[in-house]
Amino acid sequence: MSAMAQSDLVQSDVRVSTFVAVPRKMLIGGQWVEAASGKTFPTYNPATGEALADVAEGDKEDIDRAVRAARQAFPAWSSLPPALRSKMLWRLGDLIEENLEELAQLETLDNGKPLSAARAFDIPFTADHFRYMAGWATKIEGASIPLSLAPGGSFHAYTLREPVGVVGQIVPWNFPLVMAAWKIAPALAAGCTVVLKPAEQTPLTALRLGELIQEAGFPAGVVNIVPGFGETAGAALAAHPDVDKVAFTGSTEVGKLIVQAAAGNLKKVTLELGGKSPNIIFRDADLEQAIPQAAGAIFFNQGEICTAGSRLFVEHAVFDRVVEGVAERAKAIRLGPGMDPETEMGPLVSAEQLTRVCDYLESGLAEGAEAVAGGRKQDGKGYFVEPTVLVNTNPGMKVVREEIFGPVVTVMPFKDADDIAALSNETVYGLAAAVWTRDISKAHRLASALQSGNVWVNCYNAFDNALPFGGYKQSGWGRELGREGVEQYTQTKTVCVKL
Repeated sequence: MSAMAQSDLVQSDVRVSTFVAVPRKMLIGGQWVEAASGKTFPTYNPATGEALADVAEGDKEDIDRAVRAARQAFPAWSSLPPALRSKMLWRLGDLIEENLEELAQLETLDNGKPLSAARAFDIPFTADHFRYMAGWATKIEGASIPLSLAPGGSFHAYTLREPVGVVGQIVPWNFPLVMAAWKIAPALAAGCTVVLKPAEQTPLTALRLGELIQEAGFPAGVVNIVPGFGETAGAALAAHPDVDKVAFTGSTEVGKLIVQAAAGNLKKVTLELGGKSPNIIFRDADLEQAIPQAAGAIFFNQGEICTAGSRLFVEHAVFDRVVEGVAERAKAIRLGPGMDPETEMGPLVSAEQLTRVCDYLESGLAEGAEAVAGGRKQDGKGYFVEPTVLVNTNPGMKVVREEIFGPVVTVMPFKDADDIAALSNETVYGLAAAVWTRDISKAHRLASALQSGNVWVNCYNAFDNALPFGGYKQSGWGRELGREGVEQYTQTKTVCVKL
């Protein structure tokens, strides 16, 4: 394994350099253990392309061990008084906050995102999520139901909400710690036990989270963390016959494979998948707000976000002004290593992702699109691609139809407000959308017409742990966050008693 670049070591917290210097093991049954095979794999620093740390490589045997540990821990954990589960979740949120700088730097080194973003969003949002879900542990309730057609006497009927059981969770590389929290926290609040498989590109913060979970006092086996590759560890977890539910965040293509793998024992499935989100700017919008946020909607997190505003629709009368404004912002973005305090956009997560994004750029330009900003990768070390604004695009192009998952926005004009909903809905996805207008009636009508699980009006990427999040169509099944996020980890039992 290569050491971290000297420039990174100069800026890194001593705890971070110590953490990455030691080969990282997996957490199974409360113990940090090597892979059964003895194999390890490197995780890379996207800013340099150099190996960052060595990590145990889990496969089917390790998943089996982790599932057995979770199954063994389930009876005691699910019957624990909810207030005690709540207390541990809240303590974990505090520990994440106390270790904010270490976690932020690990996230930046492993994922590539700017350290400023990890400090301001990823780690605080993660801590808040555990605290939010701590509150739900004591509020999972059934209901008493009067029977309207019960013959032959009186009855007492009620429902119970019970934990699903052992849950397999597979999280992506774009927000590694946030996504782990979105999965783990509601499952634990509901009384489930967990086997988590972090993305092979970004396993480090999940493994550090495992240490904090132990420090917070969670019993052995309640949370198990098995790093490894999707084709081995992930596939084994999704297909495992003793897993009661699998929760996955990632691409729509892999989500379909998860569904097939889960069919063996008909385990419950929730999926948060891809997006090709429309961002709609009307001529009457406050352009001083809409233009910078349209840029932020696509360039935040290097465009590696499922809600990225990658299809920008602009009313014809203000099209040129919006294109010019977004392009100016794209050209002004400082591209560099995430650990550089002046960096505004970091590298893509991997060489594979860099190739994918560049292939889309080549496809768009070959089909007639024009790059008014960016359009190519940056020379030198690391996986850097320029923030890109494409015009002269049309709905038939691959760059408009398919999810790129990079800092590439296609901008298209529209004239007829009555047709923009149909144009926006012309996609297999339905995760997010935004509408910019001063006409609140128009905003509400369009929000209703858009086939999207999340619609923002005069804002973009406005997240809160209380707001349900998920997609329509091929953007997924189920919801995360809020009450619905907790309920996805429960099942309802109906009890009917003749009195």
